[in-house]
Amino acid sequence: MSAQVYSALLATALLSTSVSAKQYWSDTSFSLLKGNNYEVGDNEKNVFTLEHASGHSWGNIFTFVDRLSPVNDDNKELYGEVGMTFNLIQQKDSFIKDVYLASQWEFGSDKFAQFDNLLLGGGVNLAVPGANFFNVNLYRRNNEHREASNQLTLAWAFPFADGFVYDGFMDAVDSTDSTSSSYNFTSQLKYDFGQHMGIEKSKLYAGIEYVYWHNKFGIEGVTEKNANLLLQWHF
Repeated sequence: MSAQVYSALLATALLSTSVSAKQYWSDTSFSLLKGNNYEVGDNEKNVFTLEHASGHSWGNIFTFVDRLSPVNDDNKELYGEVGMTFNLIQQKDSFIKDVYLASQWEFGSDKFAQFDNLLLGGGVNLAVPGANFFNVNLYRRNNEHREASNQLTLAWAFPFADGFVYDGFMDAVDSTDSTSSSYNFTSQLKYDFGQHMGIEKSKLYAGIEYVYWHNKFGIEGVTEKNANLLLQWHF
């Protein structure tokens, strides 16, 4: 399925649910990241991320766009994801709180190439103690420039202490005829320092993002171990 077709279906889904849908929560943030252990291309990059997540009576939306600016060359990159889930079963007093269908559009480009991938599947939201959410998704990946593959995704958020948050995701992708299996474990440990500056709680964070990406982009033997300084503003 092409990106244009997916975009049309996404717009149709949003319009069809907007009339009777109720929004329960919404969060938008802007992040600045700086690291110097990137693999593939320049090893030092600044990353600007715009992210949005919201919960609705029909399901959830999660989307973000990364702008990656290398320090030592001019190959700027753009990467983004648009994800939607659609509720099937909701059990508020069960360990499996939600069962849903899941879709995701990945897009990216740099000076050499661009791509659009479509992921379709399903998942569950688990009632893990202490977690704001703990999602497990399984997708079939329809890749534009390589064979189709499968992906397991975990995503979580754990608030603790007074203003600390540990959140992140793990993507595990199986091999194809042209790529190796890979997994990307990315997590953030951040602190709400804005609360000490007269700013509303849960608005301004600083911390560290750590990436462990084995066989990055499916390239055998390329493993990224990358710590980034993080500044994040929620609005």
